[in-house]
Amino acid sequence: MHSGKQPSKDPGNYEATWQLAKFNYYLATHTPDEKERDQAFQNGIEAGQTAVALQSEKPDGHFWLGANYGGAAEQSSIQGLATVDDIQNEMNTVLRLDESYQNGSAYMVFGLVYLNAPSIVGGDPKKAVEMMEKGLRFGEPNAFLHLHLAEAYAKVGRSDEARKQLQTILSMTPDQSYLPEYKEASAGAQKLLEEINHAD
Repeated sequence: MHSGKQPSKDPGNYEATWQLAKFNYYLATHTPDEKERDQAFQNGIEAGQTAVALQSEKPDGHFWLGANYGGAAEQSSIQGLATVDDIQNEMNTVLRLDESYQNGSAYMVFGLVYLNAPSIVGGDPKKAVEMMEKGLRFGEPNAFLHLHLAEAYAKVGRSDEARKQLQTILSMTPDQSYLPEYKEASAGAQKLLEEINHAD
């Protein structure tokens, strides 16, 4: 730290740390290398915690800290880094600070916790549906929200509604600044659509 400068008063520091948490999250979720993935989640959590300590009343640090917690909680090798409560606490804070953050993404992460966690620690696909439906108020352009809501619908046997969400993704005009994300979501949508059609 610079001498005599309060870190909490340095917005550049905050921007840099939450961006680092976001970068590590993307790295962790896209690398085929398990060691690199686990390290990236750990780095992402540290950066997110620093961001939250610098500016606790802004949503970005909480969101990317929660996202990294969520990713780490799903990996058996580093599961001890975060609990379902940790993830929910961060997302609750995001919702309190800015409910519409990143087109309803906090609702999506919340929903994913309910969708992917075993029922013993609070997993519940019906709750996942409820949460993600709330996010739709802000999430029309959020392809991943539609995709994960479709997964939740499929899990609770609402295949027609799942199809509808998937068709929404496939007929979207993607935002040019989020093309790689859109491609990933639409590939996921096509795969899930085939699975649903095959199962019915």
